[in-house]
Amino acid sequence: MKLLRAVVFVLCMGYLLGDVCWAGDEKREADFAEGINKTLTIGKAVWLESGEKKFLGVYTETEKAGTKGVVIILHDMGGHPDQRPLIYGLRVFLPEHNWATLSLQMPLREVGAGQEDYYALFPEAAARIRAGIDYARSGGAENIIVAGYGLGGLMSVYALSEQGLDINALVTISLPAPITDNKAGQTLEFIKKINIPMLDIYGAVDVPDVTQSARDRRLAAKENAGYRQIRIDDEGHAYLHDEGLVVKRIYSWLGVTAETAKPGNYDITPQNQ
Repeated sequence: MKLLRAVVFVLCMGYLLGDVCWAGDEKREADFAEGINKTLTIGKAVWLESGEKKFLGVYTETEKAGTKGVVIILHDMGGHPDQRPLIYGLRVFLPEHNWATLSLQMPLREVGAGQEDYYALFPEAAARIRAGIDYARSGGAENIIVAGYGLGGLMSVYALSEQGLDINALVTISLPAPITDNKAGQTLEFIKKINIPMLDIYGAVDVPDVTQSARDRRLAAKENAGYRQIRIDDEGHAYLHDEGLVVKRIYSWLGVTAETAKPGNYDITPQNQ
């Protein structure tokens, strides 16, 4: 993750020196929040804080007593915490099976911004993930899982790499690991250090960053007995054909793996340092 850290540092220093081109699009977040508040029928809107910033989360409780834990859901680039089909499907299905969900609004850039344009927002993303974990802990949750989709998965990897997260397991859906340049190592080198259960889901016709690095991700995780990779046939990055299958695969994995996993607030310092 060294290159990503360097990019984040340079962009953040640019901001401190007066260049605000990297700043998140707060109006876009506010527009999403307004729309969600008007249409939300399942779950409740909650406002969380990271530093001096407030951001929206959608918390959905379980339908029965005996909650198994909380799954914190992170949307893909440019999305929001109630986005259909996949994010919405996750946040409403899991509570029917005793997993509460907390879907977070991650920081946004302007429409049309690319993945690299988001790197400077990763420290803010990490702070929001930690705020979500604190919210879940304050409600008595013992089992906490982070499930990140696309860029949300990369944000969760960044948060783990920088400070560690007090969570039981990690789910990534369509985790990008670019192979066209030296950014590939950012994701892969970190996967080698993960020692908590990790589910790596991707679509068979996903974007090249995801599909062409699938084998590399498996190799990077070979020392982690709790790692599992699942390919969803005939699905692309948007999971438009059957997002319910993805949700059910995650639920099944949670039932046999994450419930018994211990929180993983672990040291990510490489062994040779």
